[in-house]
Amino acid sequence: MNLDDVRSIATLARIEIPEDHLERMAVELSEVLAFVATLGQLDLSGCEPVSFAPADAPLREDQRDGRTLDNEVALEAAPEREGAFFLVPPVVENVNP
Repeated sequence: MNLDDVRSIATLARIEIPEDHLERMAVELSEVLAFVATLGQLDLSGCEPVSFAPADAPLREDQRDGRTLDNEVALEAAPEREGAFFLVPPVVENVNP
């Protein structure tokens, strides 16, 4: 992976990677891709696909436990709100698409 690839991925992911970190990031991403490529070389013939939970596993019934909090009570302590919603500061800043 070259530095231009890393820059392109960073742009698509909308993250900023400082110039002095690009080389290290290229090496690390190359290692990840090499590992994934080795997984593609595994001979899995004869191996049945598995799933985390059997499709016929019974699901538990959701049961209310009586611990509820209505919107007005929850929003009373909010530093800022808009109608029935909490207002929070942006999580991602300095994004240049």
